[in-house]
Formats: sequence, C-alpha cells, structure tokens
Amino acid sequence: MGDEEKTMKLVTNLDRNAIEAKLAQVRTDAQSANLKELADMFNGVEGMPRAQIETKVKNALRWLADKPQHNRIASQLELVGLNLKNLK
Repeated sequence: MGDEEKTMKLVTNLDRNAIEAKLAQVRTDAQSANLKELADMFNGVEGMPRAQIETKVKNALRWLADKPQHNRIASQLELVGLNLKNLK
C-alpha cells in the first residue's frame, strides 16, 4: 500500500489545544510548501473565537479545492473542521 492510499484516522474529540496545534502544523506545512497566502490565514489563530477559526478553515478549504497536490493539508483542515464543535 502506497503512502497515498493510507486512510486518515478520524478523530472527533480534539480539544482547543489540539485544534490550535493542528492549525499551527497546517501553517508550518503551508510555509514549507511555499503557500504563503494559506499560511497567513492561520497567523494568530491561537485563542481566536470559534466563529473566526471556522471561517478561516472554510476559506482555506475553498482556497485548496483546486490544488489536489496539497490534499494532505486539506485533510488536516477537514479533521479540524469536524472538531470545531469542541472549541470552548
């Protein structure tokens, strides 16, 4: 089985710290991939209200929609999206 065929483990119990850590990783991955616009979407996300994070995640997924080469980043954002209900 190739790396592309690995299934992402579906985790729906991430707390705020874990969600912010995932978004920080998305920011780092985007910077590494020279996706400055995407990385900038997640600057200062730590401590941000849920509604703002939700908007940023949705906008980022929209931005990535026509960039299949960055599916790994999109998958991380989808995982965060599933966990936004846990943000307090």
